[in-house]
Amino acid sequence: MNAEKLNIDQLIERCKKSDKTAQMKLYRQYYKAMYNTAYRILKDEFEAEDLMQEAFLTAFTKINSFKGEVAFGAWLKRIVINKSLTQLKKNNRYSEVKMEVVSDDEEHENIDINYRALGVNNILNTINSLKDNYRIVLNLNLIEGYDNEEIAVILNFSNENVRTTISRAKKKLQQLLLKENPKISMYGR
Repeated sequence: MNAEKLNIDQLIERCKKSDKTAQMKLYRQYYKAMYNTAYRILKDEFEAEDLMQEAFLTAFTKINSFKGEVAFGAWLKRIVINKSLTQLKKNNRYSEVKMEVVSDDEEHENIDINYRALGVNNILNTINSLKDNYRIVLNLNLIEGYDNEEIAVILNFSNENVRTTISRAKKKLQQLLLKENPKISMYGR
């Protein structure tokens, strides 16, 4: 067991005893990642900040339910994601997955994109320009690292719906990237 995990486990045990210093240390360790997660879903700095604070309060209130079956960061991230999605629904900015018609442009089917040539910010900005349902599933899948089954549970959708949405979102992302940056394609591999 590495020292960082041992330290986290000790902080969690202290948090279970309502140790405010331990709570602050856990907060400092995870706040940036949790803020980024909330921001990628909500696309609003102030809302993401408020939600992240609320998520930490929830986590510290329910810390006794944390059994260590997953990493603490993963457990906390699930709280942040669930609260973020609830906030979107509350704001009527996200209701159900609505499928967007994405052209089956044969020309784009066989094109590989040189993503390294684009830069991370360009790709993230293009993801953020997508409709909410596409943006959210791509964030959960590509950035947060959840698989289709986990996303289905988080969003309360069928696996098939998630798989289809991710596929269409990736195709739409590719189309936008090619439209904005026509010189990035690489034919064949």
